[in-house]
Amino acid sequence: MTDRVVLYTAAFVRALATGMIGVLMGVYLARMDFDPARIGYVVGAGLLGCAAAALLVTLFADRAGRRRSLIAVSLLSFVGGCAFALTGHPFAAGAAAFLGMVNGMGRDRGASLILDQVILPATVGGADRTRAFAWYNVLQDIGHAVGGLLAGLPALLRGLGAPGLGSYRVSVGFYAVLMLACAALYLRLSPRVEPVLDQARKRRVSPATRRVLWRISSLFALDSLAGGFLTTALLSFFFYERFGVAEGVLGPLFFGARLLNALSHLGAAWLARRIGLVNTMVFTHIPSSLLMITVAYAPSFPVAALLFLLREGLVEMDVPTRQSYVMAVVQPEERTLASGVTHLVRVGAWAVAPAFAGWFMGGLSLMTPLVIGSSMKVVYDILLYAAFRGTRPPEEV
Repeated sequence: MTDRVVLYTAAFVRALATGMIGVLMGVYLARMDFDPARIGYVVGAGLLGCAAAALLVTLFADRAGRRRSLIAVSLLSFVGGCAFALTGHPFAAGAAAFLGMVNGMGRDRGASLILDQVILPATVGGADRTRAFAWYNVLQDIGHAVGGLLAGLPALLRGLGAPGLGSYRVSVGFYAVLMLACAALYLRLSPRVEPVLDQARKRRVSPATRRVLWRISSLFALDSLAGGFLTTALLSFFFYERFGVAEGVLGPLFFGARLLNALSHLGAAWLARRIGLVNTMVFTHIPSSLLMITVAYAPSFPVAALLFLLREGLVEMDVPTRQSYVMAVVQPEERTLASGVTHLVRVGAWAVAPAFAGWFMGGLSLMTPLVIGSSMKVVYDILLYAAFRGTRPPEEV
C-alpha cells in the first residue's frame, strides 16, 4: 500500500466519522435537553480542541514524526469520542469534545488534514498537484456523504428496540471506533513521509512566504469565523427546529450534499486549469453564500433542502484549489508551517463562532447565524480576490 493510498483511505474513514458526528451532534445534544447556547458551547469546545491539536502538529510534528503524530491524533479522537458517548453533563460533554476534537463542522478540517496536506504534494509532480488534492477531497466528501447516511443509525437502532438516548450513545461510540481505524491505517505509512530535518532546520522561512502567510491567514480567519456560524451540527439543528425533521431525513439530505461536494471538487480541478486557482475560489464561493441566505428565508423544508443542495454544489470548490494554491506559493520545506498556520487560524476561528451562533439562535432567531455567516463569506471572497489576483502559482505563470 503506497503512502498516497494510505492517506486517501484514512481520509475516507475519517470523513465517514466526521460526516456522521456532524449531523448527529446537534440533535444528540438536543435530545439530552441542552439548549441552543449549550449546544453552541459544546460544538465550539470540540473545534477548540481541533485548534489546539493543529497548533501542536504545526510546532512539533516534523520533529516528533509525522506518522507518529497522525497516530496520536487518531487515538486521542478515539478516547474523546468514547467519553463524549458516555457523558450527559454540559461541562463534561465540552471537555470530551475538546479532548477528542469532536468536529461539529461535518467536514474534516482537523490536525490530521494538516499533515496529509504536507505529505500529499511529495507523492506527485507539480502538474498533478491540484488533481491529487481534488481526488483527496472527492474521497473525503464521499466519506462525508456516507457518514451523513450513517447519521440515521440511531433510528435503525431504535427500530431494533434500543432506547432513544441509548441509540445515540451507541452511534457516537461507532464514530470513536472509526477514528481508531484511522490510527491502524497510519501504521502503514513509510519513512518517506518524514521531513529531512537537517535541511528544514537550516532554512528559515523566507520574507516572501511570511508576507503571503500573513495576508492569506488573515483572510482565512475571516472565512472560517463565518463558517463557524454554518457548522453541520448547527445547520442540522436549524432544520430540526425550524421544520421538525429528524435524523432519518437529515441523514439523506447531508448525504446528497456531500455527493455534490465530491463532484464539485473534480469540477474545481477542471475549472482551475482554465481560469486559475484564485478565480475558481472566488467566483464559485460567492454564489454559494448567496444561496445559503435564501435557505434562511425558505418557506418550507423542500424549498430549503433544494436551495441547500444547490449551495453545496458550489461551496466546496474552493477547498482543493485553496490547498493547492497555498502549497504552490511556498517552498517545499516551508509546507508544514504554511499548512499548519493556515489551518490553525481556520480552526481557531471556527471554534469562536458556534457559541455566538447558539446564543443568536436562542435569543434572536434560528436564521440569524445563516445570514451573518453567509454575509461574512461574501466579504471574504471580495477581499481575497483583491489581495491575491496578481499572485499566481508557478504553473500559471
